[in-house]
Amino acid sequence: MKHRIAAAVVAALAASTAALGTVAPAQAAQPPAGKAGTKSLAAVLAADGTRLDRNWKDFDITEAAVLAVLGAKPDSAVGLLTQGGKRATAFVPTDAAFRSLVRDLTGTAPKTEAATFEAVASLGIDTVETVLLYHVVAGRTLTSGKVVAAEGTKLTTAQGGKIKVHVLKGKVTLIDRDKDDRNAVVRVVDINRGNKQVAHAIDRVLRPVDL
Repeated sequence: MKHRIAAAVVAALAASTAALGTVAPAQAAQPPAGKAGTKSLAAVLAADGTRLDRNWKDFDITEAAVLAVLGAKPDSAVGLLTQGGKRATAFVPTDAAFRSLVRDLTGTAPKTEAATFEAVASLGIDTVETVLLYHVVAGRTLTSGKVVAAEGTKLTTAQGGKIKVHVLKGKVTLIDRDKDDRNAVVRVVDINRGNKQVAHAIDRVLRPVDL
């Protein structure tokens, strides 16, 4: 049963890759006031090294997923995250968020980040690419204030799908296409602030289809 569920997930997510476009490292010194810097989110993710570790609150699995996609598909739209001169906002799942995703798909929570990434990668590179792009808003630098101001609106992602912003008592929730599971909550804001690319940490992986 678990394998059939996982297979259905792969098929559903892979089907949503049809309209992928070309969208993509780099927190140096804080840029001068009034001028956005060009440090990329990929560089920020790589700041603590590229090793999968025991810290479930950082973003090693996202980084590994980005590298895997670009290794297999150098022209992928995910490359936007390496291009700090281009505006982008990413809602980045923590490593624990990916662990929760694997648990939801298989019924078992991996014990290590390496095992978690292996499970994610087993979904296929196109599916991983689709999921990553669903976390990126291309062409816009949405700092926390702008995200809060977007309450009730839908943001179009680089994958082509939309996520809805809901704010209640200062807590930002992102409503994805999955109607059955808990929605992602923003836990850390304004990563890489002052640059054209900013990120916000979320505690669940956004899902571009209803699982």
